Amino acid sequence: MYLTTGWLLASLSITLLLVRGAIGYAQRRGMLDQPGQRRSHRLPTPRGGGIGIVVAMLACLPGVLWHAPADWPASVTASLLAALVLVALAGWWDDHRSLPILPRLGAQLLAAGLFSLGLLATGLSGWWIPLLLVGGVWSINLHNFMDGIDGLLAQQAVFVGAGLAWLAGAAEQPALAAAAAVFAASALGFWCFNRPPARIFMGDVGSGSTGLLVFAFSAMLWRVAPGALWPALILSSAFVVDASLTLLTRMWRGRRWYTAHREHLYQWLVRRGGTHARTDMAYMGWNLLVAAPSAWLAWSHLRMALPITIAVYLGAAATWLALKRRCLRRHLPKASHVAA
Repeated sequence: MYLTTGWLLASLSITLLLVRGAIGYAQRRGMLDQPGQRRSHRLPTPRGGGIGIVVAMLACLPGVLWHAPADWPASVTASLLAALVLVALAGWWDDHRSLPILPRLGAQLLAAGLFSLGLLATGLSGWWIPLLLVGGVWSINLHNFMDGIDGLLAQQAVFVGAGLAWLAGAAEQPALAAAAAVFAASALGFWCFNRPPARIFMGDVGSGSTGLLVFAFSAMLWRVAPGALWPALILSSAFVVDASLTLLTRMWRGRRWYTAHREHLYQWLVRRGGTHARTDMAYMGWNLLVAAPSAWLAWSHLRMALPITIAVYLGAAATWLALKRRCLRRHLPKASHVAA
């Protein structure tokens, strides 16, 4: 218990120190996100603060996963760390200068593949590798898509990390529970600087790494407790539905779906006059009032876990459609793209 508490404090402290330093670094290097038509902030803001989460996880994960009870094979931990470094490097490069989509996608595929191969040490069949590749790359990108307003992705990382820690603890996997808790603590440290009004943005180095870690911890939980996959998916329902439906809508309408835009539901809520803080509260409201109780119910009744998960996702999709239509029908203010 004391050792886990130490890792939590270390992760929080490392993130706080590095994010504070990243603000000055970004300002000196000119790494500032400027306001614009496709963005939801009104002041130039430093980016790249997610490096604090990356370094904290690289420093803490080996100790947590190797030394806690029910530790993981060295190959799994090593492959996770290597994957995290790959995704973080691609994101760090993109934060400094634009990285073309193909090299970025290649790094993501390689990272997801390395981690998936590491899971083979747990007895995983190689037939699962293609599905894990798709899941890993999609998680990396959807979390990048959802990092568009102050505090949203950081608070989601805290919520999902804490939820995965609870699920792993309930599955009697203390090492994995500690790892997810350390991730939540690190995300909390970043949130202190990213909450509205944000002093720094996560950047691709942080959003992609967050997506990888959510995927990796969920996959590891699935390996030791297959039924826990469904409540784990429920925890991410708000982000998965918003990112997926927005992407499908843009593809259906023949738009350049891979370019920057402001068509996610959270962006529309801000465009119609809502503040970043109130939009964050709306997503956290779903998490606390729907996702968390449903995840608990799915874990408590594993035979009903799949129907419960389907019901939650259908409810999230219906909510997304209703709110999106409401936003589209309302007359947008003259400066609706400016965050309050």
